[in-house]
Amino acid sequence: MSIPTSSVEQVIPEQGAMAQPVVRPTRRRLRFVSGGKAVTGLIVVAGYALIAVIGPWIAPYDPDARSGALLQPPSAQHWFGTTHLGQDVFSQILVGTRGVMLVGLTAGVVATVLSVLIGVTAGYLGGYADDGLSALSNVFLVIPALPLIIIVTSSVNEAGHLVVALVIGLTSWAWGARVLRAQTLSLRRRDYVEAARATGESSWRIIVFEILPNLTAIIASGFVGTVIFAVLAEITLAFIGVSAISSWNWGTILFWAQSQQALAQGAWWWFVPAGLAIAILGTALALINFGIDEFVSPRLRSGGSGRVRTADGRTVRMRVGFTPVLAPRPAPPATTPRREEAGR
Repeated sequence: MSIPTSSVEQVIPEQGAMAQPVVRPTRRRLRFVSGGKAVTGLIVVAGYALIAVIGPWIAPYDPDARSGALLQPPSAQHWFGTTHLGQDVFSQILVGTRGVMLVGLTAGVVATVLSVLIGVTAGYLGGYADDGLSALSNVFLVIPALPLIIIVTSSVNEAGHLVVALVIGLTSWAWGARVLRAQTLSLRRRDYVEAARATGESSWRIIVFEILPNLTAIIASGFVGTVIFAVLAEITLAFIGVSAISSWNWGTILFWAQSQQALAQGAWWWFVPAGLAIAILGTALALINFGIDEFVSPRLRSGGSGRVRTADGRTVRMRVGFTPVLAPRPAPPATTPRREEAGR
């Protein structure tokens, strides 16, 4: 007896019965934002971006305005207290968010674009182009970025946020380019790339539609890392007084707090809010980076809570970093029938 090929019924082993396979509809969702880490990081960064846009409008006071409330602790009138000149610290935090976010995002975009152009081009073309672009990446890789940024920004009169962002972006692309070059060298000989090349596709079309989609997670991770570095570099430049101290950002607040001995005077409200703002933003960007890693790696995506059912029905918990070795379950000892007593 033969089963027609058009039939969707299956014979279940060891049961000898016909049954319909259960087909469960799959729900499409963006797996990157399905984790709590990525969602939390995106919400916090979105909140910072919103404050950067509307911060100067919602600030209760002019951050440069002086008042008679000198070095006052947090109160209903001044939520984060005041400085030695009576300036409102909360207004300075709100206004300074725009400079920090502008420098971080602009530097991240510039560095990411350069790393993609140079790294992917070098890895795909190979030959002399690869040698030349790799040499250029190596030169920028060994250049100390922060001292170079200090020299350039100190040479420019009243270097604004855009100048600082461009300098940081132009000196921070080499590492990302090296990583993308290595990944592109691995992808350029894959079967689907060879098939596209055999069908006569142009190089730019293969790079854009075949290679770049497989590098999205690496590009996003490099962008987040560059933003973190740019934010810290901008705050460092403002804290040591290299960049213009006339424009407010969190590093400028820390600069004035340190120069006026806020810690010695017990004015903790002068520097703690700015430090917390920096820490929260860095944590949010790190959570996004963790979310990207979990999206790329299935083992990290499970968070160590995955469970696997073995053939004999046991359930084994999968742990990150450990490969479980499933030892066969020992067979139960064979039972022998009791011998009948003699004489029966």
